[in-house]
Amino acid sequence: MAKTDNQTEYETHLQEHIDHTVANLHEAEDYLNEHAGEITAGKKRVIEAKNDRRKESIEGFIAGKNDETQ
Repeated sequence: MAKTDNQTEYETHLQEHIDHTVANLHEAEDYLNEHAGEITAGKKRVIEAKNDRRKESIEGFIAGKNDETQ
């Protein structure tokens, strides 16, 4: 069955979310690497927790995108 424009738009939308979330994840990892000696343990834990949630979100976006392509 041919995909409708809405399905294609949704897949594009999911890919944009994936790309944006991956970029944020990498930016946070770079920040941690560059400033590890300057930030508090609490701030480091907050950033790491956000990254854990980002990884979960990425997995969810990918699963949603895979569902749409089937």
